[in-house]
Amino acid sequence: MTRREDGSAEAPHIPVLLDPLLAAVSPIAGTWLDGTFGAGGYTRGLLAAGADKVIAVDRDPLAFELAAEWAAPFGDRLEMVEGVFSQMDSFGTDLDGVVLDLGVSSMQLDLAERGFSFQKDGPLDMRMGREGRTAADIVNESDEAELADILYLYGEERASRRIARAILRARAEEPITRTKRLSEIVESCLPRARPGQSHPATRSFQALRIAVNDEYGELAAGLEAAERALRPGGKLAVVTFHSVEDRMVKRFLQSHSGGQGQGSRHAPVSEPPPAQFKLLSRKAIGPDKTELARNPRSRSAKLRVAERTSEPSREVDRKGLGMPMITRRS
Repeated sequence: MTRREDGSAEAPHIPVLLDPLLAAVSPIAGTWLDGTFGAGGYTRGLLAAGADKVIAVDRDPLAFELAAEWAAPFGDRLEMVEGVFSQMDSFGTDLDGVVLDLGVSSMQLDLAERGFSFQKDGPLDMRMGREGRTAADIVNESDEAELADILYLYGEERASRRIARAILRARAEEPITRTKRLSEIVESCLPRARPGQSHPATRSFQALRIAVNDEYGELAAGLEAAERALRPGGKLAVVTFHSVEDRMVKRFLQSHSGGQGQGSRHAPVSEPPPAQFKLLSRKAIGPDKTELARNPRSRSAKLRVAERTSEPSREVDRKGLGMPMITRRS
């Protein structure tokens, strides 16, 4: 159950692709790690489906405050750990499964004081945890080129340079510290949204959130950590919500399951490296019509599932994953 800003109860958060995820990793037993605990939907699904224990990891302490309302009956079957999933192998080893839901939590979006939402005025923060640079720090300290890179590479915002210039003009008058002001600056650079289109600030706010929380770096390191933490036969299930994340997960699983290009006369096919995973789904699994009707948020979700082999783990080639790389200049 999530809470409104006045403390009253809202409808429970609906975990995306939960049923196909549980079906893909069945049978479920042993110890699992939910690296993106959030409102607890996947954790409760795993426990109900037969997991003996779930280690629930989240960098946001609010997740554990909210879980206090329902977690007690699970006793020692549920272990809650405040931390980042890129360090999951320090929280559990020889795991039977790992699940990651890479979407931003609705409980974070719904609280104006967290600074994630362009629809609610609040401090320009966007940190999922309690440490590190805020979105206001990035907006007010980065030079124009770095800001444009963040907006373009992390948010796929084609008007990135125009928006970056507008941000620099606005902050010269007064530092940008509120979500509403930043949203208005971005809106002033773009055409008015037509009915059915997303808000003009959507991509810019996504980009800043990703930069603040180093989400792509966390994902690459988290995939490595899952490879180290899983036992042979353990399952990895990852739910993504946009193209860059899905590309990174897809390429990681391809390269770590023995996949490679077909080669050419200039670059013949070489012997593939040992496979750390066996793909359980060749293509990404998406929502069916029933889920789309029940939960429109699922429309962009993709699930990829693989099974750990006994081969030793190896490092991720981040460039090979197609991970956007931004050089901090200030």
